[in-house]
Amino acid sequence: MEEKNRKKSLVKWFLIILAMFLFVGIGVYIFLTHTTYDQVRVLNTTALEHENGEKYVEFSGDILKYSKDRVSLLNKKGKERWKFSYQMQNPVVSINERAAVIIDKGANDLVILQKQGVKGEIHTTLPMKKAEISNQGIVSVVLKGESSEKIVCYDSKGNLLVEHNTFSTTTGYPLDMAISDDGYTLLVSYLFTGQGKVETKIVHYNFVEKKEKHLVLEEKYENVVAPSVFFLNNKTAVAVMDNQLHIYEEKEKPQKKAIVKIKEQIENVFHDDEHIGVLLKGEKKYFVKLFNKNGKELLSEAIEHEYKNIKVENGQIIMYDGKKCKIITKTGMKLFDGEVENDISNIITTFGVNKYLMISTNGLEEIRLAK
Repeated sequence: MEEKNRKKSLVKWFLIILAMFLFVGIGVYIFLTHTTYDQVRVLNTTALEHENGEKYVEFSGDILKYSKDRVSLLNKKGKERWKFSYQMQNPVVSINERAAVIIDKGANDLVILQKQGVKGEIHTTLPMKKAEISNQGIVSVVLKGESSEKIVCYDSKGNLLVEHNTFSTTTGYPLDMAISDDGYTLLVSYLFTGQGKVETKIVHYNFVEKKEKHLVLEEKYENVVAPSVFFLNNKTAVAVMDNQLHIYEEKEKPQKKAIVKIKEQIENVFHDDEHIGVLLKGEKKYFVKLFNKNGKELLSEAIEHEYKNIKVENGQIIMYDGKKCKIITKTGMKLFDGEVENDISNIITTFGVNKYLMISTNGLEEIRLAK
């Protein structure tokens, strides 16, 4: 009996000590994630090339490095996984979660990428202006002709899936387009100018529907410009129009589920798969606002100036411009506000409390926020 009571006592004290450590750990975590930092501590640095205009973007949990003559994938330690050579004069990349495309803007070549490597190469009949890609590797491209433009879709092997001719005097001029992750839905913003008026058309195409030209919804707006359209996910699409956000639910026929009216001037729009963010210019200040996919405002925060780069990632709004950086959470907690030693090309969240990967002129740096 005495031995049994002793074991119960040991278990009791073990649970008490475990609860104390857990309580202290939670307290430390809350403190660390609810403190404003103004410095960074560099934990590790890996040299990166910048001699040939290399650019670096996050892709599928790794880092995509691309330039005029090649593309390669690096892990988060800077080690090269694979590389592929090409020749482009003006490479422009578009990223999705599991696929990416690099086009030679103004020319005719594009490369489709997956995490495992190159999935396909395509040579277009006309010069390219813009391209977007689905997770399945379906690419939607705007091609520029002499008197008209085309919107075409290819699979990763280069097979032509869809082709739409556009004319400035009839269909309008395609300002922006987006393709859903599954590759089934294409959203296009057209601008029509003629007869002394400006008109915007937001057009939804569904490649599953066997309707004429795959068109399932077309909306017209007078004296309005919609410079940006995008998908949050397969079921939610957004059109940015002057001082409004139009949010659609993509079903067999898309339905408008919210219109968000904004008083200030929209300077920039950013998003992930759950949130829509806008950088706004007020009379004296700039503001960052964050909305959920139903249009409900989650955050409104004044900031001191316009940041050229802004994104939402893992519940944090990350802003940077030159050496300046600001990080706030989606609940409004200011995590970082300060400067670093070198100009920032990108900041990526990574595993660990207050840890990030920073790509700068100094290389790939693993950093931790510090006081």
